[in-house]
Amino acid sequence: MADAVEPGPVRGPLVVLIGPPAAGKSRVGKRLGRILEAPFIDTDKQIVAANGPIPEIFATRGEAAFRALEADAVAEALRQPGAVVSLGGGAVMTPSIAEAVDGLPVVLLTISPEAAAERLDPETRPLVRDGIGAWVDLVASRMPTYTALAVATWDTSSRPIDHIAEEIAEWACDRAAAAGGS
Repeated sequence: MADAVEPGPVRGPLVVLIGPPAAGKSRVGKRLGRILEAPFIDTDKQIVAANGPIPEIFATRGEAAFRALEADAVAEALRQPGAVVSLGGGAVMTPSIAEAVDGLPVVLLTISPEAAAERLDPETRPLVRDGIGAWVDLVASRMPTYTALAVATWDTSSRPIDHIAEEIAEWACDRAAAAGGS
């Protein structure tokens, strides 16, 4: 009966944020959740809370084990109606995750290499511990998947995060209204 009173399209997340490391998915997502008065779920933070630091997971259990934990965290997050969900930079490279987010309101956050170099801490990012060159190669390999899944894109290189979050909130509200939501 509850489905009868729900405003249509809010069966899954309001917004799913994807993009490369250092693009600001967590920061934008947190602000976006506040603006939309929606729960914010950062899948990397959920993994860390349950399993310890990501670099430690990579070092002791390997990337495959991390990706399995990530797939579980993403599946759980995507079941939360009306949430803002931030995925780790490599999450959509796992085919089951890419399939799960395909068709959802996926927003790609991009960032220039120059801006990323200022934000990156290689100690906390196992796949880019060799610096910005590794980041550039990683992003180049992932960009086709990012762009194939994204419904909209915002660059976070130099604009204030608050402005970006406000624009995405407006986009999400317009999208929900166009789909027959509130």
